[in-house]
Amino acid sequence: MTFKGSPADDSGTVKGKNEEHGSFSVALDCIQDFEFRVKFDKNYQDLTIDEPPPVGSDKGPNPSRLLAAAVGGCLSASLLFSARKLRLNITGLHADVLVRHTRNEKGRLRIGDMDVKITPKMDEPDEQKFRRCLELFEDYCVVTQSVRNGINVSVAIQS
Repeated sequence: MTFKGSPADDSGTVKGKNEEHGSFSVALDCIQDFEFRVKFDKNYQDLTIDEPPPVGSDKGPNPSRLLAAAVGGCLSASLLFSARKLRLNITGLHADVLVRHTRNEKGRLRIGDMDVKITPKMDEPDEQKFRRCLELFEDYCVVTQSVRNGINVSVAIQS
């Protein structure tokens, strides 16, 4: 399948497009029950995702955990990016993401909110530069800002 606006070959793999202004693709194949193999459009290792019991077998992270990892990873990378732009020397970083589920008006499970705690380690911190970094970094986070603003998702079922 070729996605609208993407330069793809006959296999549907997006090629040569700068991701910053273009697109990328991810493919999923059902292995068994709720277990899926995720294939990326680059030479990354395949990933197994699954749902926890009682519906799945918990053979990999579920999509909610992947979203939490994406938010935490993007915020962490954005903090490092901003710190480096300001010439702050971050020598290490740890992030914890707490996800709370909620139910919508129909009783369907949803991600209610996320708390992200990032702990950077710095040698000889410059407090003024670090404050400036904290003012800027969230704006660079592609994933978090996209989630906060809502993402248009179109769905097509092919038979």
